[in-house]
Amino acid sequence: MRTRSQSRNSNHQQQQVNPTFVEPFNLVEPIENQAPPVVTMDDNRTMAQLLEAPTVGYEDAIVVPEITADNFELKHGLLTLVQNKQFFGHDKEDPHAHIRYFNKITSTMKFPNVPSTSVKLMLFPFSLEGAARIWLEKEPPRSILTWDDLVSKFINKFFPPSKTTNLRNEITRFQQRFDETFYEAWDRFNDLLRACPHHGFSELHQLDTSIML
Repeated sequence: MRTRSQSRNSNHQQQQVNPTFVEPFNLVEPIENQAPPVVTMDDNRTMAQLLEAPTVGYEDAIVVPEITADNFELKHGLLTLVQNKQFFGHDKEDPHAHIRYFNKITSTMKFPNVPSTSVKLMLFPFSLEGAARIWLEKEPPRSILTWDDLVSKFINKFFPPSKTTNLRNEITRFQQRFDETFYEAWDRFNDLLRACPHHGFSELHQLDTSIML
């Protein structure tokens, strides 16, 4: 028969924890002292590498063919001459007139063994300013390979079809003003034709207009 004291001693022994089952205490290093994890993507670049500024995509839109001529150099005077009459891209500016002027300027310079179109491709950006320069800078890299490409994109940008339609209508409805002479009216009519060289009117139509003045 167990006494009450023996029962208390037995319960006390059962409540004692076996030291072999005590889990060890882990010391966790503070978060601020831990090294940041290295995050990688599918291409195995680290996050730091992904956040680096790009070093590609800065090529110009115009591709100038390689010039192999010896001692070739664009003179500062030629650059100044081109920049004296820059195209800004305003509504009242005539891109056709700018191309004609640019061709006239560049035709005065001849470089041995250097194609004239290569010189034009090099110089044309210097003839632009304002909205026109921004347009060229936004063109995709290496998207303009020839002088014809450049002229086509330039004209289509700053002489849209709506402008062609308006000028064609002015040419069709052209009339001499009450306060201008025949020669003044004829000059104004030719100005319209020059402003829209792709007007599509035949010489006969132009002659009929002159007779009606």
